[in-house]
Amino acid sequence: MAMTAEERSEFLAGPHVAVLSVASGSERGPLTTPVWYLYRPGGDVLLYTGRTSRKGRLIERAGRFTLTVQSTSPNYRYAAVEGPAEFFDITPELVKEVTARYVPPEAVDGYAEQMLASRKDLVAVRLTPERWNAADMGPA
Repeated sequence: MAMTAEERSEFLAGPHVAVLSVASGSERGPLTTPVWYLYRPGGDVLLYTGRTSRKGRLIERAGRFTLTVQSTSPNYRYAAVEGPAEFFDITPELVKEVTARYVPPEAVDGYAEQMLASRKDLVAVRLTPERWNAADMGPA
């Protein structure tokens, strides 16, 4: 059963590990990889990556990507969002906010500091939702 706009937005806002897919522009299929992200209902999807990483280079070249999240408990649900991508300057606050969704509170600062120190090409990415595909396969 299709989700309403509010349901899919709330579902995407949950702390899921997302799968990002971006066209590779070659004979290979799209790059598909898990990512941490941040989303607030009605806003844009935010994440960070290395600008010179394969993922970063492909996002820059394609100018857009798709992000999919799913849950199998208590019933199968998913939401996929696709749209244009934009790079912007990374901030320690964004790294911490994204990280806080996935690691224990006591580990957030250390993880964020390590990420910022080890990846000099770290960049923030904004996905502006344009198209959605979402469903809740639970009981009607």
